[in-house]
Amino acid sequence: MRQEDVANQLGVTRQTIIAIENDKYNPTLELAMKLARLLNTSVEEIFQLDEC
Repeated sequence: MRQEDVANQLGVTRQTIIAIENDKYNPTLELAMKLARLLNTSVEEIFQLDEC
């Protein structure tokens, strides 16, 4: 799936997808959940919290 396709399906820009991939942007909970649904996986599989 191309970044542009993902962005269009989620209603965001391609730059947003690039920033998420490069760990430059933390998406909102809503966007993270939509992305997980689109990729047919869980949010936890895509994103991980830094250990304190």
